[in-house]
Amino acid sequence: MKQKPLFHIIIASGFGSGFSPYAPGTAGAALATIIWLILSFFISSCPLLLITLGLIVIFTILGVWSSNVLEPAWGKDPSRIVVDEMVGVWIPLLAVDNGNLYYALLAFVLFRLFDIFKPLGIRKMENLKGGWGVMMDDILAGIYSLLILLVLKWLIG
Repeated sequence: MKQKPLFHIIIASGFGSGFSPYAPGTAGAALATIIWLILSFFISSCPLLLITLGLIVIFTILGVWSSNVLEPAWGKDPSRIVVDEMVGVWIPLLAVDNGNLYYALLAFVLFRLFDIFKPLGIRKMENLKGGWGVMMDDILAGIYSLLILLVLKWLIG
């Protein structure tokens, strides 16, 4: 079997977090949250929003591509592919103010709950072919998490 390019392994595995022996999806989402938090302490809110949007778009494209390359060898939506969790958790983080650890943690928890239980059509996204099936369920989980976080922020003030 031909060895897969290291670039795709690094991207798909969320810089290696997908190789965690325990809860690789949680490890990938946690790494993405930590990356965002570090950025949030050094970058003002408008550039952070643009950078987060950029990360979502770039890693969605790279995630679909890398998943398509690796799925034939690793199987359909393998647990080692966690770039989808990274993209998914960055979506609700769009609503979090710089350095707000509590809302960042809430974004992480909401995303993981939607990702694990897959309600409201999230599970159906897994039926899409190839890399899109890998990515879209987590993108939808991220969108639902973003909406809930925005409502909570509006209610709390």
